[in-house]
Amino acid sequence: MNSTLLITDYDYLLPEERIPLYPAEPRDASKLLIGKPNGMIQEDVFRNLSHHLPEESLLFINETRVVHARLLFQKMTGRRIEIFCLGPADDQEIQHAMGSSSPMKWKVLIGGAKRWKEGRLMMNFDTPEGLQGRLYVEKLTRHNEIFEVMFEWHPSRLSFAQVLEAAGQIPLPPYIHRETTHQDEDRYQTVYARVNGSVAAPTAGLHFTPEVLENIAKKNIKKHRVILHVGAGTFRPVETLDIKAHAMHQEEYVVERKTIECLLNHLEQTKTMVGTTTVRTLESLYIVGKRLLNGIPPDQAVHVGQWDAYQQPFPKTAEALEAIMHHLKNTDAKHISGTTRLMIVPGYTFRFTDILITNFHQPRSTLLLLIAAFYGDNWKKAYDYALQHQFRFLSYGDACLFFRNSDSVELK
Repeated sequence: MNSTLLITDYDYLLPEERIPLYPAEPRDASKLLIGKPNGMIQEDVFRNLSHHLPEESLLFINETRVVHARLLFQKMTGRRIEIFCLGPADDQEIQHAMGSSSPMKWKVLIGGAKRWKEGRLMMNFDTPEGLQGRLYVEKLTRHNEIFEVMFEWHPSRLSFAQVLEAAGQIPLPPYIHRETTHQDEDRYQTVYARVNGSVAAPTAGLHFTPEVLENIAKKNIKKHRVILHVGAGTFRPVETLDIKAHAMHQEEYVVERKTIECLLNHLEQTKTMVGTTTVRTLESLYIVGKRLLNGIPPDQAVHVGQWDAYQQPFPKTAEALEAIMHHLKNTDAKHISGTTRLMIVPGYTFRFTDILITNFHQPRSTLLLLIAAFYGDNWKKAYDYALQHQFRFLSYGDACLFFRNSDSVELK
């Protein structure tokens, strides 16, 4: 990692009119910018993605599902209180907490908190099965901008995931200045979303359709899945001049044993990651394996710190994966799960990512830093091209297909 990293070097002017309020129709009609390793730029549409991926390669997707994390309560006075659910207040995994029954504690953001002095708020809701429900929330504690609240609901046999699905709304990104519509229920979700847990979509996957996936399969490109539940911190810009002073947000991941076996058995095969979340998940695996090799207990090793990737020693990728497999076999586990705060910045050595499918990201964001680490200084050329050729940016915008800068290659 470079000794000095200034966030001002990863800034650009993004006109508001380049941030679409609605997605392209259909999904795969989005434009596709193709950035080759030498900096050459090409243009296509996303439905032709399979034309640009090598045959018999590997494709990794994030199967997290966006939950209805936005709850709108109304006080007796008519004033609205908005509650944005972040995650369970205890150490439960999000997936486990989503299956919990009433009551339970949750970490939230509160819009209009000053108008909510005391007492419980309540809302009625109807489930798709025709059940009538009631959701209560009580404010407990506060730490900076994050509150801890207690949710309770009836009928209590409903899971929290079912309650959110019925009572909440899809949480659109803060830069999409409009109310949620019925269209967002489908379009702010990937077609392969499977596991509840995210409060923001892994947006690179929003362009995929069953037809695109079918065309990829015809080239004998094998699809593998991971899970990283995207947190609200993904939208937080880097506000410190020195990037190293930024505190990276934490997100939960789950990777199946068979996916790790695939990585270990196909280290030389070209790997395409769908989205920065998939990149951070698989790159975090190397760090978990490194920590296991260093004698760190498994229950600690699975929690990846912000700068763990940059600290010596640096074992071979195969050795790190073998350490994880040894742990999984010893515990007869079918998957590995934990948390990651991995921050990928210029100077990072990628262990698994050869090709990256992603959207265009906000100025001064950790996501843009990851792109700069992967594609080098050519990211500026790519973004300039996109701005000059009417590409759409951010969550409902167009897509990029970047081929890794050869400077960050690691011998397996």
